[in-house]
Amino acid sequence: MRVKDVMTPKVICIGVDEAIVNAARLMLNHQISGLPVVDKEDKLVGIVTEGDFLRRGELGTHRRRRKWLEFILGPGKLAQEYVQQSGRKIADVMTPDPWTIDEDESLETVVDMMERHRIKRIPVTRGGRVVGIISRANLMHALASIAPDVGPPASGDSAIRDSIMATIAKQNWAPRVNVIVKDGVAELYGVVTDDRERQGLVVAAETVPGVKRVVDHLVFVEPISGMAFE
Repeated sequence: MRVKDVMTPKVICIGVDEAIVNAARLMLNHQISGLPVVDKEDKLVGIVTEGDFLRRGELGTHRRRRKWLEFILGPGKLAQEYVQQSGRKIADVMTPDPWTIDEDESLETVVDMMERHRIKRIPVTRGGRVVGIISRANLMHALASIAPDVGPPASGDSAIRDSIMATIAKQNWAPRVNVIVKDGVAELYGVVTDDRERQGLVVAAETVPGVKRVVDHLVFVEPISGMAFE
């Protein structure tokens, strides 16, 4: 799937010289948490989100710092915060030059950008103009739409066991375990040295079509002492 397959098209944007109260009203009226900011030529110049309105003088939520910390931060940083907290135009509070993505990029690229830069939404651009926006909610919608599309169940317990073993073998973290399948119930036997491996093995078995239930017989062995726990 590509960005264009899941993005929100026809994005609501706001002008860079608009009042911040207009942005707040747009977000509330359309139940959205962020707006791309464009200039007079409709070129993307920034993005404004709910987070930009948290520290505001009107709300009495502006930052109050100790004098010694203000001295360390310096006048430049303090002036920047003042503009962010007291400015009246979108240009004063927006994040300039936001990260953008092409509509033909993969969803894997989207997730990498969101995690690396700690952002929740990315404007989708074509020639510098906004053609859509992709957010975490769009990824959730995509997941929900494909979740029912599971493959047909494997034919017989032997085929199910082979599928489970193959799924586990693909995981670099997975220890060697044995699997017994009877009437669609998969039983796992083996040793794990990290209890998170147990959960991973159970999930690996549960995702195989045809598995009705997973029974965990795995034994935990503490790697330093060698003590075993059921």
